Amino acid sequence: MAEDPIDLIRLEGEGNSVILRIAGKEERKRPDEDDVLVGEFVVDTGFVRGTLKTWVFPEDLTEWQQALDALDAGHDIAWREGSRAPWFFIELDDDERCRVRIRDHAMSLTSVTVTVPLADDWFDDAYRRLDLVWETWPTSEE
Repeated sequence: MAEDPIDLIRLEGEGNSVILRIAGKEERKRPDEDDVLVGEFVVDTGFVRGTLKTWVFPEDLTEWQQALDALDAGHDIAWREGSRAPWFFIELDDDERCRVRIRDHAMSLTSVTVTVPLADDWFDDAYRRLDLVWETWPTSEE
């Protein structure tokens, strides 16, 4: 993993933050398996701090772009729900805030909900971060 980490998801403000940091690509051992990105959710608030390791598969990046499109159109999103990976939800509030929930249903059986601001300019940055991940670690899903 020679590249510097990239924050695929970065939601922060008012003393709270939720980040999905991608550290690099892990080559799979079997030729029939796609390489995966190694990531970590980082949650930091005045009340709770924690990290949760995760893999991000090529299809996850495509689904994240679709989730961003839905969120940008004003819809709540559920990303990776129903998969073995940690689930990620964003629910919009009326006052330019959102509730972000990460649910680890497989290992720790824990979920955390954090409220952060969500300004319109956040979306440009979020799409730029996604593009940067794709450019840095190309996948077969692009």
